[in-house]
Amino acid sequence: MVLRLPIAHFFEGVCFGLFLSMSIVTVQLGQCGNQIGFEVFDALFNDSHCPRGLCSKRENEAYQASCKERFFSEEENGVPLARAVLVDMEPKVINQTLSKAARSGRWKYGQHSCFCQKQGSGNNWAYGYSVHGPRHEESIMNLIQKEVEKCDSLSGFFIIMSMAGGTGSGLGAFITQNLQDQYSSALKMNQIIWPYGTGEVIVQNYNSVLTLSHLYRSSDALLVHENDAVHKICAKLMNIKQISFCDINQVLAHQLGSVFQPTYSGEGSFHYRRNPLGIDWQVRPPLLGLPPLGKMSVNREIHFNTSIANLVILRGKDVHSADVGAFKDPALYTSWLEPVHAFNVWKTQRAFRKYEKSAALVSNSQSLVKPLDRIVGKAWNMFASRAYLHQYTKFGIEEEDFLDSFTLLEQVIASYCNL
Repeated sequence: MVLRLPIAHFFEGVCFGLFLSMSIVTVQLGQCGNQIGFEVFDALFNDSHCPRGLCSKRENEAYQASCKERFFSEEENGVPLARAVLVDMEPKVINQTLSKAARSGRWKYGQHSCFCQKQGSGNNWAYGYSVHGPRHEESIMNLIQKEVEKCDSLSGFFIIMSMAGGTGSGLGAFITQNLQDQYSSALKMNQIIWPYGTGEVIVQNYNSVLTLSHLYRSSDALLVHENDAVHKICAKLMNIKQISFCDINQVLAHQLGSVFQPTYSGEGSFHYRRNPLGIDWQVRPPLLGLPPLGKMSVNREIHFNTSIANLVILRGKDVHSADVGAFKDPALYTSWLEPVHAFNVWKTQRAFRKYEKSAALVSNSQSLVKPLDRIVGKAWNMFASRAYLHQYTKFGIEEEDFLDSFTLLEQVIASYCNL
């Protein structure tokens, strides 16, 4: 399984003190974010309470406690509450999400952790960003603050959203920017859903370009799932004949859970790391390694997927004897980073779900160059013909905003091509 981070920062685990409690506040935005968010919490809870952990009772209890402090708080009646804020501009999906969690009887969302209205964003990024964002900023940020205050120590924010629509993408970019302003020292990690190549939203390429460019400025990391890739997993690996969004969301949740569940804090350690988002974000490519904008052909064929960083998470039987030496091959990485600084491995003997052994890979590499170039190219062709621009300019997103976004993403593409 591969999660891709199209953002040039170095990914490295940080070991925190044993008794330091670090929690994550999840922000679920729009229809996509709320539906995936439910599946993520359900997967996390089910895994942490799985009787087949293939480890000692003591170790399993430590695993459960670590998961709980990250993602759940406990209500008076003993039912765990998700550390989450649910946001949508229409009530239907939020009501369905709340009901599904409550019906499970295992965990639920907080009674006052939701914000919704009765008018959506009409798949218009500008409406979500420029209208819904400023209009509802205070109410949404107050909900997030109340959730933060429940944490003994905040690790960061996990923001789940789509790129192609209006609320998740536009409002999501606005909220992420506010989180950066108000919680600058906390990590902001956005999980974004890359739209189908043949999507139904005619302006999805505009929305995607605006989303990515704004998140690049305000988010610390982007975890990207491509709908087309997950669809193939459902069809070819799972042999699902009639693939639903529920099937896709469960695959996404499964992958995210395999990354975010607890792992040991260091080689030979049997204590669980307290900060699952512990990352060193300070590594930058040398200035000489960056091509001037426009000097690098973004259509250059990439024959080898060069990485900036790889993180492997191993769970289950025999993890300490697993051979990960191939990931240390210098040929995998850009020339200005040594493998010792570009590769990390996290382990735990506690199995994930029903699997005796499992591995997950988080990779910051060139794998998204072609999909990003396609989206930017399609959006530019529409922009050059001024198609649908009036839908954005009437809500305050000017042509210069589009040009700034194109310039930034073209530089990102060129930088990754030059690895």
